[in-house]
Amino acid sequence: MKKMAGLGLALTMTTSLSAQQNSLALTDEFVNKNINNAVAQYKTLMTRVPDGVLPRTFDKANDSLATAKSNSWISGFYPGTLLYLYEYSKDADLLKEAEKRLQLLEKEKDNKGTHDLGFMLYCSFGNALRLTGNTHYRDVLLTGAESLASRFNSTVGCIRSWDHNSDSWKFPVIIDNMMNLEFLNWASRVSGNPKYADISKIHANTTLKNHFRPDNSSYHVIDYDPETGAVRHKHTHQGAHHESAWARGQAWGLYGYTMMYRDTHDKAYLNQARKIAAFILDQPNLPEDGIPYWDYSVSGPDVPRDASAAAITASALLELSGMVRGKERKRYLKAAEHMLTSLSSATYKAPIGTNGGFLLMHSTGHFPANSEIDVPLSYADYYYVEALIRYKHLLGH
Repeated sequence: MKKMAGLGLALTMTTSLSAQQNSLALTDEFVNKNINNAVAQYKTLMTRVPDGVLPRTFDKANDSLATAKSNSWISGFYPGTLLYLYEYSKDADLLKEAEKRLQLLEKEKDNKGTHDLGFMLYCSFGNALRLTGNTHYRDVLLTGAESLASRFNSTVGCIRSWDHNSDSWKFPVIIDNMMNLEFLNWASRVSGNPKYADISKIHANTTLKNHFRPDNSSYHVIDYDPETGAVRHKHTHQGAHHESAWARGQAWGLYGYTMMYRDTHDKAYLNQARKIAAFILDQPNLPEDGIPYWDYSVSGPDVPRDASAAAITASALLELSGMVRGKERKRYLKAAEHMLTSLSSATYKAPIGTNGGFLLMHSTGHFPANSEIDVPLSYADYYYVEALIRYKHLLGH
């Protein structure tokens, strides 16, 4: 099949292959085994997903899937994972299922009520365009990018994240929003319109200025005054407390600034990614297996882990390792390999046919809300598979 040039997406690596291969500890056999297992497991999941919805997590007690509609922020991860697995396996059934779910998602291109269109559309339609060359997917994406750009406030210098809880926030911006900037960068490259990339850079710069503490950990939510652009509050909605470091939030920041350096070559973004990586890897509360607790300020045998944070972090570190040299590159590779090894162990990866068809166990969605604690999550699977495929590219395949 034709592959579209200029998509960028998450597989881009920026280092010489031979230099990376000299430092690699995992084998082709390891990667192939785990991706093949993922293909088999997702063919199990495919049989369980009802029409008209997307899988979110699995309720073990009731042996039932929890699903979401197309307007959920997680809606793009299931088709995106299917497409990554199709890229590896060339199994037409995976592509067919992904395209079936894309039909549900297409209407979200007009959704101006969410900042999550990068997750929803770029992880799904972006991969579909890259792998099939279907220009209809390009049109869907460009319409979606315009919808996302409509949420930008030039006074604040950010894309608004949430429209809810107006009694608490006036213009909330969450660190997760860094992940949606890749979509805008792509839209500028493809359309030739610099507007989208300009918005992306302004948002990244504003976030860099206001989201990070002196130790390079990130707040989850910064609330701005939309009339003046002033910071009103610095909060952590999904973390342990306002000054804690929510684990998945740190992963979003690491991934986001690594991607922004790839797309812009602005050294400020590379420097920030390196600082975030150091914060994570130097964590005294990071468990020996490299899979973080749901927040870096908490620890203990009964504290839930977040495999999704580890998967996102591992994928980001693999890309970041290609942007640096020497001991720093080796450190990032070693950490990513350690996380992938742990995630691929029986402790975190479910046996085929179990776990409702999801790959990873032991993720945490929203602990303070007592929501999705110690469960599989669709986005954990997506970034785990992405990390495996990125590693396979480093191996030269």
